[in-house]
Amino acid sequence: MKVMGITDIGKFFEVVDSCKGKVELVTGEGDRLNLKSKLSQYVSLANIFSNGEIPELEIVAYEKEDIDRLMSYMICRD
Repeated sequence: MKVMGITDIGKFFEVVDSCKGKVELVTGEGDRLNLKSKLSQYVSLANIFSNGEIPELEIVAYEKEDIDRLMSYMICRD
């Protein structure tokens, strides 16, 4: 799924951390980084964070509950 316009990075990673299964970031080269890993979170932030906003990410979640949680975040954020 593609997520766009993330401005509250801390809240986004709180939602990712609350997921039960794997959540991965798909890089432009097709690599997959485990977003539940703090190291991967920092690496991904360093590579894509600009102007206080993450414009677009492609992420993969494997559990339906986690997909629902991420979708809810994207719909209900301010």
